[in-house]
Amino acid sequence: MTNDELWFAIKNLANNMNISCSRLAKISGLDPTTFNKSRHKSKYGQDRWISTYTLSRVMDATGLTLVEFARFLPSDTHTLPPVAGLAPTNVVQKHK
Repeated sequence: MTNDELWFAIKNLANNMNISCSRLAKISGLDPTTFNKSRHKSKYGQDRWISTYTLSRVMDATGLTLVEFARFLPSDTHTLPPVAGLAPTNVVQKHK
């Protein structure tokens, strides 16, 4: 899993819930700018990874397990069985 794929999963999750990434951050008890594109890289251009604390807050707020969250990674990075109650129809596919 890459940094970009993890950020992609957050966007996919928000899209699946029909909310913005800002709203996802808010319902997770985080700053609304947590998932802004400007936060993907440091001011020196290095990848900025989502912390385990942030990921935990998102999973707690959405009721997802780590395996369920992994379904929102780009489809070419994993093979997981479907998760009951989560419709895969809104999951965005990674552009090639």
